Amino acid sequence: MGDKRFKGGSFLLETPDAADIFTPEDYSEEQRMIAQTTRDFALEKVRPLAGKIDHHEFEHSVRLLREAGELGLLAAEIPEDYGGLDLDKISATLITENMVWGGSFAVTHGAHVGIGTLPIVFFGTPDQRRKYLPALATGERIAAYALTEPGSGSDALAARTTAKLTSDGKHYLLNGTKQWITNAGLADVFVVYAKIDGDKFSAFIVERGTPGFSIGPEEKKMGIEGSSTRSLIFEDAQVPAENLLGEAGRGHVIAFNILNIGRHKLAAGCVGSAKIALELAAGYSKMRTQFGRPLAAFTLIQEKLAEMAIRTFAAESAVYRTGGLIDEGLRALDPAAPDAMRQAAKAIEEYAIEASINKVLGSETLDFVADEALQIHGGYGYMEEYEVEHIYRDARINRIFEGTNEINRLLIPGTLLRRAMKGELPMMAALGRLQDDLLGAVGPVLDDAPLAQEKAMLGRAKKIFLLVAGLGVQKFQQQLENEQELLAAVADLGIEIFAMESTLLRAEKALRGEGAAAAQPKLDLAVVFTHEAFERIGALGRKALAAIEEGDALRTQLSILKKLTRYEPVNTVAVKRRVAARVIEAGKYVV
Repeated sequence: MGDKRFKGGSFLLETPDAADIFTPEDYSEEQRMIAQTTRDFALEKVRPLAGKIDHHEFEHSVRLLREAGELGLLAAEIPEDYGGLDLDKISATLITENMVWGGSFAVTHGAHVGIGTLPIVFFGTPDQRRKYLPALATGERIAAYALTEPGSGSDALAARTTAKLTSDGKHYLLNGTKQWITNAGLADVFVVYAKIDGDKFSAFIVERGTPGFSIGPEEKKMGIEGSSTRSLIFEDAQVPAENLLGEAGRGHVIAFNILNIGRHKLAAGCVGSAKIALELAAGYSKMRTQFGRPLAAFTLIQEKLAEMAIRTFAAESAVYRTGGLIDEGLRALDPAAPDAMRQAAKAIEEYAIEASINKVLGSETLDFVADEALQIHGGYGYMEEYEVEHIYRDARINRIFEGTNEINRLLIPGTLLRRAMKGELPMMAALGRLQDDLLGAVGPVLDDAPLAQEKAMLGRAKKIFLLVAGLGVQKFQQQLENEQELLAAVADLGIEIFAMESTLLRAEKALRGEGAAAAQPKLDLAVVFTHEAFERIGALGRKALAAIEEGDALRTQLSILKKLTRYEPVNTVAVKRRVAARVIEAGKYVV
């Protein structure tokens, strides 16, 4: 991977060289060993107990977390000074992806190492880090994160839980209720958000056993049954004043930064789960016989397997590209600086747009793959004894976790436009050049080199994004935030472009490094994804333009869009059959 750094959101304005992005083919030997260690642990230690854990025998979860701690699988993102391993984000992401082989125990693990522990890593005082992190790194203590309330989910800042400093200044008294808190039944340490004096949104470290703090019963959930989900009740809960996390009134900084990390990790878990679902579907399609032939021999089943692999490839490419971007940002920091961890949080926040894209792309990819995997199983897939039924139910929460996909679709254009207005991204300059670009001829791509047409399609997709976004800003100006359907279409354009570009760059990098024959599987995956994404981009463009313009102005813009969306289709049926053949032969996701 090259050492060029890219600003968050800049993918919409420029296309990097393939050498400058991270791809799964770039894993180091150490990273591959970490991934294998995690998978082995999940398969050998966790999976045999999955049924008991799903029936809320959480003593197994507690013990397994401690065993994971002995292997270093809880300490990846904790600094060495506090008992951690301080690994790179790619390694941490691989742990998240591979822990899903342990079923919904992965939710317990993920909540502990991610949103439960990282607020203290990034925003804790040295004393707080010394007190809590070593025990969290080993699993001696388990962490949870408490933001959601009965009346505030996506609107986190509307929380009603309050905190009031006692007259002697020694404690904050917390009052309120938190809802749907993962790990609540297991955790010893909770990161809890409350408003000091009813208005200063702040974060606190609350320990189990705190006077005035109690925990409700287990919730009955649709899926992820092996994770503990309960309410937290605070009735004049006495939290030591020194347990204020970060600055009073700055809890939103902690919450939003941790959610960025959580979104990226959630996407990694979705990629891992999609691979499992595809493996189950491929195996079943080879074993199940209908009309005298295995299901895998039917081309409609092959098409499903291929599409599952193609979408998984796109999500995987986007997730690890983003992990590489974050690592590049972190490597540029001075680890000895007094505010090193705050700088690290800021470096991760740089890729908030990409984190939201990953979250939406990953969760919706998994939903698609899980649904198709169940369909391939037919009636058996609907039965509880088949693993694909569990995957289907467990997958659904991911579109709600870490900010709903609707909220993330609003965050993507909102963050982009805010950065553009601050001059952090040269979007205004790009919009200024767009008119000249559109006046140029958009003819057929005559170059028959691999990916030549697909790269041209990517360039046109970015022009379509700028066309729609620019017209939307021009038409609605300050009222744009009220046009949520338009903002969602703009977000979907950005998601398609990032995924398309990530697959193309990955394929091009493989082409350069491996040669055409070895890279052909990745070329096939990237080509089909690009062509299908480009079709979706055209439809999104038409929808958005119709929401902005009307009459002659609309006809003019649609004419421009039609010119930009011209391309020569490829035989995706034939390519998908090649993709499916590889999946069926391997019996799993393969690139």
